[in-house]
Amino acid sequence: MTQLLPDAATLVQHAQQYPDFARWQAGHGPVQHSPQTCAAVFRLAHQLVQGGLQPDLPSVYRLMHALDSLTAAGLWLVVHMTYARRVRFDGQPLQADDFKEVPEGHTGGALNMVPAYAGYLALNALTGETRGWLMGQGHCVAAIEALNLLTGNQHPEQAARYACDEAGMSRLAADFYSYAQAADGSPGVPLGSHVNPHTAGGIAEGGYLGFAELQYAHLPLPGEKLVAFLSDGAAEEQRGSDWMPRWWRAEDCGVALPVMIANGRRIEQRTELGTLEGLEGFRRHLRGCGFDPLSFDGRDPAAFVCALWEMEQRLTHRVDELNRELIGYPLPMPYGIAETTKGYGFFGAGSNAAHNLPLPASPALDAQARELFNQHAAALWVEPQTLSYACNLFASRKGRVLERDNPLARRQPSQPVQPALHFHDRPCSPMSALDRYFVDLVRANPQLRPRVGNPDELASNRLSGVLAALKHRVSQPESELESLHGAVITALNEEAVVSACLANQGGLNLVASYEAFCVKMLGAVRQSLIFARQQKEAGRPAGWLGWPLVATSHTWENGKNQQSHQDTTFCEALLGEMHDVMRVLLPADHNSLLALLPGIYQERGRLACLVVAKREQPCAFTVEQSKQLARDGALLVDAQGDGEPVLLIASGSYQLREMRRAAVRLSEQGVAWRLIYLQEPGRFRVPRDAWEAASVASAAQREALFPLACRRRVLLSHMRPEVALGHLATVLGDAATCRALGYRNRGGTFDEASMLFANGCTWAHVLQSVAEVLGVSVDAWLTAVEQAALAGRGDARSLR
Repeated sequence: MTQLLPDAATLVQHAQQYPDFARWQAGHGPVQHSPQTCAAVFRLAHQLVQGGLQPDLPSVYRLMHALDSLTAAGLWLVVHMTYARRVRFDGQPLQADDFKEVPEGHTGGALNMVPAYAGYLALNALTGETRGWLMGQGHCVAAIEALNLLTGNQHPEQAARYACDEAGMSRLAADFYSYAQAADGSPGVPLGSHVNPHTAGGIAEGGYLGFAELQYAHLPLPGEKLVAFLSDGAAEEQRGSDWMPRWWRAEDCGVALPVMIANGRRIEQRTELGTLEGLEGFRRHLRGCGFDPLSFDGRDPAAFVCALWEMEQRLTHRVDELNRELIGYPLPMPYGIAETTKGYGFFGAGSNAAHNLPLPASPALDAQARELFNQHAAALWVEPQTLSYACNLFASRKGRVLERDNPLARRQPSQPVQPALHFHDRPCSPMSALDRYFVDLVRANPQLRPRVGNPDELASNRLSGVLAALKHRVSQPESELESLHGAVITALNEEAVVSACLANQGGLNLVASYEAFCVKMLGAVRQSLIFARQQKEAGRPAGWLGWPLVATSHTWENGKNQQSHQDTTFCEALLGEMHDVMRVLLPADHNSLLALLPGIYQERGRLACLVVAKREQPCAFTVEQSKQLARDGALLVDAQGDGEPVLLIASGSYQLREMRRAAVRLSEQGVAWRLIYLQEPGRFRVPRDAWEAASVASAAQREALFPLACRRRVLLSHMRPEVALGHLATVLGDAATCRALGYRNRGGTFDEASMLFANGCTWAHVLQSVAEVLGVSVDAWLTAVEQAALAGRGDARSLR
């Protein structure tokens, strides 16, 4: 599989023969090379030349020597970004006025990421191939920004502001954690505290530790390569990443190279991986999960180059063995462990303080801290001419695309071919519309890789057709619903399964879960939404295709499972996200759901939360009404009576049914009413900025559906009424003449009717609210038995 490493005598002889190798061996400051890494570089150089990727050995060694200079300069620039307002190219000590009075930065982790990211850049340069990258610990962004500046890998707005000279680097240092703000309230500089769309090549913020671990294997498509830098704390304690070998397949996945930065510390304490016993135990654990662990010196960028190259060779060899039927899935996936010290390369390495501010005080205010900064920064300083040579060598990509333009960062899958839509007029589960549509969509678009995120019960959630067609992905199929190459990612871990789809940005996706359990997905989903919104604001909108997060087996029909299964938080929380990247939709029946699906899957950089009943529902809308609902977000269902009508607004399947019953009783009492079905509440919110304003209803559209002349309004919502009231201020109007009903945290072991009664959401409760806004008594509209039930003194079954 690989050549044997040379012995010490061979390396001595080689250094005598090749001065460039000897010059590299000398290192630079804290960047030093162990005998093991020297041997690995020797082997790497020969393999690259033998493979035709480099013309000769000196070319490899010159770039490796430049890598040392680049790494030292990266470390130097990172500590300046934390502490300083400026840099000095001449290496002279900084004075008190050169420092920030209040320094800030996740310095230790960023220092650890410098050799990691520099090694990634060097491997790309040596092989002539631009890989993608992902960093789980996004707070280490200073390393990425510093090295992107040094290598000319920047987006235009950063290139214009942060040139590779003293002024540009000083501006980068001054801007970092400057809290600069533009006149409109947006960030005032193209730089953040975490990975963001201004970070060249960045595809995820990495603000929540653990999500990169769940996503990296699902990100690259065949023919693509991804290097994923992972956190030791997250890898140690968030076990969802252990399952990646279960799901990686050479047939539909690109090369994924996970590298854990094992620096042994969280923010305030040591990790288990900070001990030899912990590391060895972790390696055993990885092998048991199907990984092929490879440990190396995480302080040395050359070790990263060699390790990443070795990991690629190992995976290629395993795939070859698979193709020759010598082994089967799961393949032993290479997993790099970069053993290092938190904050290596600067004062305070290995201490708790290294995480954020390793110096004992602010150098702007404390002479001792200033002396320590200058002393340790001096060991990292690179002479300007040497630095210029190194930067130019890395910036010369010889026709290769910039790392900022790697395929994973430039996702733009083809627009999917839409299948025929099969509307009908018979009662059925609304989920059946999605079930047939997604199967047809996948069949019509074989070029788009499908992924279905399933925490457990796909068939129970009425997606049996999806399961039969796409199957659970397993290593050892046991039934016709399982396959080695299935597209359904199943695990009792909502974060893991939604991450499989969030990562599949080059394909078609679907996630379905019980509504109450969808809440566990929120963190991962929100990270993707934030990043997509910021990409749009930066002028480089996300190109991935939209898809739905389906919250089914929902609150109102899940009473049999106790109150833990009755929770409307998911749609409520997502309703708070920006409407132009997140739609919350409550289709009432098969047709209204079906009409929404083509639009959802034709969107770019926008997700949809679908709250869908799985139990049989009557056909509430015609084909034309369903299309109008999909287009407008709300629909006038019916109206009766003379005079000023009461506006009845329903949002949700069961809520529409109750509103219809209330409307019948109102007609019997001679009360005029106007029934609106509200399918997309976010479309009628007050827009929070210009981007959102372009995606919500106009004033004219709101007036057509919710006329100001209809002053008295009653909303019956799927979600909590307080949430609905906040988002629908433009629709509900004056609090004195409106009422909102919905889920009020009442539940138990109930059926649908019991749930509606417990939460004050039956047709009778609607009538009571109508009477209140009209200023009349409801008693005349109800029988004595119904009145007693409504008052909580009778039999609730009389209101069914």
